[in-house]
Amino acid sequence: MSTDQVIIAGGGIGGLGAALMLARKGLRVTVLEQAPEFAEVGAGLQLAPNITRMLDEVGVLEKILPLSVQPKRLVFMNAVSGEMLTTLDLVDARRRYGAPYIVLHRSDLLDALREAAEAEPNVVLRTDHKVTDIEDKGDSVVLTCANGATLTGQLLIGADGLHSVVRKQIVEDEPVPSGYVAYRGAVPIEDVDRRMDMDDVVVWMGPGLHLVQYPVRAGKLYNQVAVFRSQEYLDGKEDWGTPEELDRTYAGMCEQVRVAIPSLGRIKRWPMADREPLKNWTKGRISLLGDAAHAMLQYLAQGAGQSLLDGASISAALAPLGDGAWDSENVDRALAQYESERVEAAGNVQSTARVWGDIWHVDSHVPTILRDEAFRRRDTYDYHLVDWLYGPVRDGADAGNVPQPVGGDAPAEATSAPTPARA
Repeated sequence: MSTDQVIIAGGGIGGLGAALMLARKGLRVTVLEQAPEFAEVGAGLQLAPNITRMLDEVGVLEKILPLSVQPKRLVFMNAVSGEMLTTLDLVDARRRYGAPYIVLHRSDLLDALREAAEAEPNVVLRTDHKVTDIEDKGDSVVLTCANGATLTGQLLIGADGLHSVVRKQIVEDEPVPSGYVAYRGAVPIEDVDRRMDMDDVVVWMGPGLHLVQYPVRAGKLYNQVAVFRSQEYLDGKEDWGTPEELDRTYAGMCEQVRVAIPSLGRIKRWPMADREPLKNWTKGRISLLGDAAHAMLQYLAQGAGQSLLDGASISAALAPLGDGAWDSENVDRALAQYESERVEAAGNVQSTARVWGDIWHVDSHVPTILRDEAFRRRDTYDYHLVDWLYGPVRDGADAGNVPQPVGGDAPAEATSAPTPARA
């Protein structure tokens, strides 16, 4: 049996990021990953300035920049007509928010976090450790794993994703299916028949669908993600969102979109789901982080990034405990600080992401006209709908006067500016 200050269930981006940041605050951490190795399934990833600013502070940004691309623009297109609707200047955004917007392969970020965590003497990484039983004893938490291992810690952090086992200790709920499915693929640049500008992240919006394109791995790979609402799901079919439905759904789009679809992988597909926002993530000596706490749809490009912000917050909250008193009063105070910083903020991102998905995927004539016209009228340097997310705005920049969206309500001007899509 081993005893730790913090045990993290889940060795993805959120779990490894939290372990690294906790260790750098002087805390002892064990990370349990149920798979045989630490690995990310998927392709590209976008990290906005609110995330890269924090990664720079903890010394990780410099490790991932050589494998990343810093795009100059976010470009929003109509997937049917092929018309460019609006852009966001990411070079100017870097000056505004004090950090870059980068795109990279998910595995490159995970590898950087794993290597940094391995270098910390206070971190123990264990694979093939699937948590099967959790017992909160009041002054500690005892975990049992499928391989027979038993571990005891002062605190358990559930970073075990959308289908979290740890979350069941906090609330009995289930993921909320969206009826959308994603196909992803990052292929060598030379294998792409036609691509957009390599300095752009491009979002094609269509009826019940969207396609995202951008380069990763220092421009050597081209990442493409096709997402669509599945009629097969709506019809109640058990096997829905099939490759055949992918082809049918995109057949009516403009040529630039159609030629991208054959480059996508067909073996694996990702049904898109999120969770309802929670009012608290903690019960006793157990708390949540990342998708286990706030799984969200991809339309704000914030899923992985928000999990990293969770890690930064909980590490700062727990740091004063150090090797001192981990009594219930101190632990409760630290977790209350963590929740006060992160629960509402992450819940806002969850709820707003749903709204943006509705805006992108309008599929009737008049709403499409209204959306496209609002995008066309947007000034390239109008940031008022992303200041709340990417900020704080640096001194000297105009932060605008539109309040942060709260809950599931879209701001009144919700169709006047774009927000990036996660791939």
